[in-house]
Amino acid sequence: MDYRLLGGSGFSVPVLTFGTGTFGGKTELFKAWGETDVKEATRLVDVCLEAGLTMFDSADVYSDGASEEVLGGAIKGRRDKVLISTKAVFRTGAGPNDVGASRFHLVNAVESSLRRLGTDYIDFFQLHGFDALTPIEETLSTLDELVRAGKIRYIGCSNFSGWHLMKSLAISEKYGWARYVGHQAYYSLIGREYEWELMPLSLDQKVGAVVWSPLGWGRLTGKIRRGQPLPEVSRQRSALSHEMGPKVTEEYLFKVVDALDEVAAETGKTVAQIALNWLLQRPTVATIIIGARNEQQLRDNLGAVGWNLTADQVRKLDAASAVPLIYPYWHQEKFDRNPLPI
Repeated sequence: MDYRLLGGSGFSVPVLTFGTGTFGGKTELFKAWGETDVKEATRLVDVCLEAGLTMFDSADVYSDGASEEVLGGAIKGRRDKVLISTKAVFRTGAGPNDVGASRFHLVNAVESSLRRLGTDYIDFFQLHGFDALTPIEETLSTLDELVRAGKIRYIGCSNFSGWHLMKSLAISEKYGWARYVGHQAYYSLIGREYEWELMPLSLDQKVGAVVWSPLGWGRLTGKIRRGQPLPEVSRQRSALSHEMGPKVTEEYLFKVVDALDEVAAETGKTVAQIALNWLLQRPTVATIIIGARNEQQLRDNLGAVGWNLTADQVRKLDAASAVPLIYPYWHQEKFDRNPLPI
């Protein structure tokens, strides 16, 4: 397993991170993802560690906290062997302060996550989204205090707009506070908007991309193809999960899948492995979060590392997944002194 520095920090992370959204399965949304219990999770952690995958990503809202509890049970007795990544900001209760990036909510959220995970520190803590109602200074000063207290080691954000991230970095620099070294963002062969604004920003400011849903919300597993029914077990069969995910037209999806099938025939790799390997060759990408309902899926995803697509294969996938740029990016693209970093 290769390791990369996360953004401009000295923190090394494996190029693959295991996402624990499949752990717990307590709500309708997360049942569609998976219902892994502690026993099965322990086995999956075993497989990950054998392969050198040491980072595990969760969030307080995954299965109402059950994901963190299952992860905590699965790593019990081997905390020193793993890196824990988790997130908070979304609503976790009915109270007016049970949501957001306020000092009140973040301190409570971190303490609750520590308890569920069975640890006294979090290696990488991220805001799950941007809170426009809380002053950024309040959020960042709180995160800095938590870093200084040893509760968290590094901080990041997730699902931020470009200006959200840039303003936050500027405020951290102004006051000498801990800065975001990673941005957990949606990026896949069928979701390349990350490249337009966030990738250039992250290159300039040295913020590592922590990619979530690299298989396009479960659409690039190799099991979804033109003219074929959905697999019996798929998050696409859940209306709630399907509606919450990124929107993709069928024709665009199948155009990309056709290209993936061509490259699969050339390489002997699976569709999922090719989609993941393509991401690993993109600028700013530090680690990709992979999920798995079972050991077979996990081992297949682990096969995405240790080799590289050729330049011609990358160009073929680039062409198949390209979409018209929106303004101002189509205008900027015409100026040869302002190339997109792709």
